[in-house]
This record gives sequence, C-alpha cells and structure tokens, in this order.
Amino acid sequence: MGPLDSYLPYLLNRAGARIATAFGEEVRPLGGTLQIWRVLAALRESDGRRMGDLSATTSIDVSTLTRLVDSMEKKRLVARRRDSADARVVVLHVTAEGRRLTRRLLPIAERYEKVALQGFAAAEAAQLKEALRRLYANMDALERPHKARG
Repeated sequence: MGPLDSYLPYLLNRAGARIATAFGEEVRPLGGTLQIWRVLAALRESDGRRMGDLSATTSIDVSTLTRLVDSMEKKRLVARRRDSADARVVVLHVTAEGRRLTRRLLPIAERYEKVALQGFAAAEAAQLKEALRRLYANMDALERPHKARG
C-alpha cells in the first residue's frame, strides 16, 4: 500500500467519485443528474425551502444552485414561489413532474447505497455515516479566519 492509498482525502474522493460517476450515468437517460437528485431529495424531505437552506443541505454553492434551479424550472421539475409568511422570501417547491422524477430516481439512489454498504453491518454503516458527517464538520476549521499568531 503506497502513501496515496493511506491518504484520507484521496480515499474519500475516490469512493465518492466512483459512486457519483456511476449514478450520474445511470440517471442521465431519465433526465436526471446527481445535483438534480440532491435538490429533489432535499425537497422530498422538506418542500418549500429557501435557496440558502437548500444550498447548505445539498452542499451546492448558491450561484451554482441558482443556475441549476433555473434549469430545473425550465424542465418543470420545480417552481419558485413567494413565501406565504414573508413575501420578500422566495422558496422552492417541487412540481408534479419533479415528484415523478423523484419516484424514478429514489430506487436507484437506494440501490447505490445498498451496493456501497454491502458487507457492512447496520451498526458499521451508521458509524461510517456519523464519522463522515463529523469529518465534514471538522473542515469548518479551515474556513474560519486564522487568528494572528504571536
């Protein structure tokens, strides 16, 4: 095993890229992409989200998300609406067409998770997911301004 094979960022990227590439190729003929799936999955969890909330949930930066949502609106997958509680706020809702695509993509996403976690006990899978969430949160330390060193 070489140094690259023991380097965590390489191992994470390699695993994630392999899953993402295969998933993207499989859902493309259905009119989906990995990013579209992330948005639809987030809206399935909670419809009527603000763009900032959706950006945080999907890990898609706001400018990329805005272009993606524009494209999804053209495909009639989502609709922007004013928030009933605050007319200044725009929220995103899934449409009937978006729900149809979600129903087609969900079993594919579930199969990818099942294949990726093959051979893992339920407790191991839960531990791995928790470790990955912690790892992601740890990276916040690199985004904070560094304090002056004295």
